[in-house]
Amino acid sequence: MTNEEIRELILLATETGVAELEVQRGENRVRIRKSFGSEASVLIPQPVAAAAAPPAPPAKAEVPVAKETDSLVYVKSPIVGTYYDSSSPGAPPFVRIGEHVMPGKVLCIIESMKLMNEIEADAAGVIESKLVQNGQPVEYGEALFGIRPF
Repeated sequence: MTNEEIRELILLATETGVAELEVQRGENRVRIRKSFGSEASVLIPQPVAAAAAPPAPPAKAEVPVAKETDSLVYVKSPIVGTYYDSSSPGAPPFVRIGEHVMPGKVLCIIESMKLMNEIEADAAGVIESKLVQNGQPVEYGEALFGIRPF
């Protein structure tokens, strides 16, 4: 399924007010779930691997509705660990989609081996997408945020 087809599905879900939409074509499956505000959550499960290998967890992404993602700068995890979007449970997140950030602004924390590592913005811009859910394990080099540079 192409990015354009996914964008059209997001637009369809937004225009019709549908809370959740799931489309499957062959092994490709996309689930669009409406969340708070004007954002939609897009879940794109990966195809099931061979029976001997454990299934891969679904890739998760929050994509703002009707936004282009071609020129985004992606902030990637420098380590393997657990992603947290706030300093403690109940605290507000470090950043929200649509927020303006400057280099050095703390975006999230990655916990690795009981150490809390602050991940900072490398570029000035606007947070366009949050690609990881709070408490989710992340891999080295996994994209965490999409920033549209100023």
